[in-house]
Order: sequence, then structure tokens, then C-alpha cells
Amino acid sequence: MAVPKKKTSKSRRDMRRSHDGLPSINAAACPNCGAMRLSHHACPSCGWYNKKQVVKVSKDTVDSSEG
Repeated sequence: MAVPKKKTSKSRRDMRRSHDGLPSINAAACPNCGAMRLSHHACPSCGWYNKKQVVKVSKDTVDSSEG
């Protein structure tokens, strides 16, 4: 069985894990309704993208997703 000759230091261990953190979410305010949405995605609350309505959103869909 292979056994390491030296103990891995805390610095080396932590540097190896430096890419394991979660990235931040790239959210932006919708210019139409002001709700937070992901960049380059249609707004889930109003259905607008690039100054056009691309998804038809009903009141039932918005109410059920909030709660």
C-alpha cells in the first residue's frame, strides 16, 4: 500500500481546495419590473427579455413560485 513520506501541510491542502468554493450568482435587476433575475435569462416574474415579452406569465404561476 502506498503511504506518503511527508505530511501534507495545511497550506498545500488548502491551496488544492481553492477551487471548491461555490461561485456567486450573477443576478441583475429586471429593467421592466425590477425583480432580480439571472443575466441573459428571461425574467421569471414578468417574462421579458431584451425589451420584449418572450414568455407569457400568468398570475397563478407567479403566486405559486413565491410561496
